[in-house]
Amino acid sequence: MNGKELVMKAFKGEAVDRAPWVPYTGVQIANLKGYNAQEVLQDGGKLLDCLVESNKQYSPDGQPVVFDLQIEAEILGCDLLWAEDSPPTVSSHPFAEGKEVPTKIPAKSEGRLPMILDVMEKFKAAVGETTALYGLVCGPFTLASHLRSTNIFMDMYDDEDYVKSLISYSTDVAIAVADYYIEAGMDIVGAVDPLISQISPEMFDQFMAADYKRFFDHVRSKGVFSSFFVCGDATKNLEVMAKTGPDCLSIDENIDIVEAKKITDAAGIMISGNLQLTVTMLLGNQKDCQKAAIELMDKVGTESFILAPGCDMPFGVPIENIVGIGQAVQNIDATRSFLESYVKEEVEIDVEMPDYENLEHVLIEVLTIDSATCAACGYMKAAADDMIGIFGSDKVEVVERKILEPENIARLGKLGVANLPSLAVNGKVTHVSLIPSRAELEKEIGALV
Repeated sequence: MNGKELVMKAFKGEAVDRAPWVPYTGVQIANLKGYNAQEVLQDGGKLLDCLVESNKQYSPDGQPVVFDLQIEAEILGCDLLWAEDSPPTVSSHPFAEGKEVPTKIPAKSEGRLPMILDVMEKFKAAVGETTALYGLVCGPFTLASHLRSTNIFMDMYDDEDYVKSLISYSTDVAIAVADYYIEAGMDIVGAVDPLISQISPEMFDQFMAADYKRFFDHVRSKGVFSSFFVCGDATKNLEVMAKTGPDCLSIDENIDIVEAKKITDAAGIMISGNLQLTVTMLLGNQKDCQKAAIELMDKVGTESFILAPGCDMPFGVPIENIVGIGQAVQNIDATRSFLESYVKEEVEIDVEMPDYENLEHVLIEVLTIDSATCAACGYMKAAADDMIGIFGSDKVEVVERKILEPENIARLGKLGVANLPSLAVNGKVTHVSLIPSRAELEKEIGALV
């Protein structure tokens, strides 16, 4: 049985001998050919070269063609800020200052879609018989946020009808792009919506449940499987997400996967995840990654489970770490024996914390995976940055603490932060995995300046 057959059997709920392995090959694969992130996301030839090489090196049973949540937003008028070591970020929001609901649906010929669809078709021809291919669309809530900015969080209280209309429109866009990807040969369509972790189950039901059900029903009508990707601690929303009818929930390391699987099992769907992106994959060595993969497979089992990173892999994840996971998945008994006496080396990092008691200004620390790659993290940082515009840089300082840096992992431990993104004000954690509205945060900071 090849990798694609294994993935398909798992999605159908049939028994499999091992968990399928689906590395979320985003811009990290640029390293295989010496390119940067911007090159592989703008040059189809380079992207295809890296995809083909990653398919050889990483032993995937399934993999996405591209992991970029800004493709649709760029076509719809958002400016992008490009980087060499991450996907682009949205730097402008066309409806931040006025509540509009557009009608434009991206055409195949617009933006980077022609390049992406061409790569999908060529990659399908190259590996499509042996590897299940994922086409990932930007989820409706995240796309609506790209268009409206963080103002959408206040809109959810002030203008329910507008938010519903904007999300319905964003769902129409997701459906159109999903159709393009299906026509290009994708076996599984994923809706990637990191901002779902930032709202309550009641808000999900109120604003998104019906449109997400519409999306997944549509994908199913096309004869392909679907997956609902979420980042951050979305534990509270897993049940309402499952009710919208995806074939799989893809979760990150913030969520207890054993408990989450009870929810997906009850709903009769798959679960995918949730190897630690930073502590294990980025900062660990090959043995650390292999051990973590085996421990996760042992913990979750083979039924209705896909082994995967918690989200899109950071650019700097060492190639050998991903190669090692593929080896462990396909040779679990031999790898387990090889690692029998291995103990991960614990490195103590001494960091100096700010003198919170004697600050001359309000210090907002934004604790993130990386605001450049994690949409929820980016909007958390944007909320904090707004406070500089309101109160001035002499009264408010904003510092991002990315866990891509080992010393910041130690800082998070000292602050008692377990879930990301989070926000601390003068050393006190005030918002955990929930982006505050501008008014809420302004009131909080205003009481301190």
